[in-house]
Amino acid sequence: MASQRDIRRRIAAVRNIRQITRAMQFVAASKLRRAQDATLASRPYSEHLDEILADLAAVLSGEDHPLLGRHDVGKRLAILITTDRGLAGPINANAVRFAAREITGEQGQIALITVGRKGRDAMRRARMPIEAHFPGFGERPSFADVIPLARLVSDDYLARTYNRVDIIYTHFVSTLVQRPALQRLLPIEPSADTSGIPGAQFIFEPNPDVVLTTILPRYVATRLYQAVLENTASEMSSKMVAMKNATDNADDLIEDYTLVYNKVRQANITREMIEIASGARAR
Repeated sequence: MASQRDIRRRIAAVRNIRQITRAMQFVAASKLRRAQDATLASRPYSEHLDEILADLAAVLSGEDHPLLGRHDVGKRLAILITTDRGLAGPINANAVRFAAREITGEQGQIALITVGRKGRDAMRRARMPIEAHFPGFGERPSFADVIPLARLVSDDYLARTYNRVDIIYTHFVSTLVQRPALQRLLPIEPSADTSGIPGAQFIFEPNPDVVLTTILPRYVATRLYQAVLENTASEMSSKMVAMKNATDNADDLIEDYTLVYNKVRQANITREMIEIASGARAR
């Protein structure tokens, strides 16, 4: 059994760890609020833009703009969004596992663009082809951060390098629930319900080509930006929960060590008393 000194050292070490995890929990909680507000505030704009483009795709074709067109040439591209840092619970492992299930059986027919170091490292270990890598966009991503990625994806799709582009990220549901998700980015999927679409009654000024040339690149960037915001909010939420669990585990471990320490201390006191009594009798 460990000595009292060893147990005291272990208790002190666990207390130091608890201070760190508790501080990280509070920091993540404060950042979660900001990330959650940004994610929820941007959802209506992104959702309405999706609806508008889905309606346009239902009545227009690739002749009006190449980003609306479908082609069989090229590979499938998956954009995997993860975090740069660890200590964020299972969020990265779940996203990588989800991505692996989605791309299984498509070796040689799929390419990856990774955002975040954790996803890049996991896909490198799996020997998946990575076309490009972007570091994480930090705790406060801006729309300008995703512009280079959106431009790269749009240009490669227009060049027929890819025939389909998907985004894989972690969708923020609540503080306790975050789920890996896949969304098709390109080609833009037409609306399934065309009953309320005015069809040929759309009026484009000055013409459809100019309007689509302006709105479609922004659509691609908006979808990517929303996925990054969702992933950032999920990261902060998962990190807060992970650090809270670590703090609770440290509290439990301190209680266990304290109980063991008291038992060892009591056993040492009892032994010393027996030795004193035995010495007194021997005299």
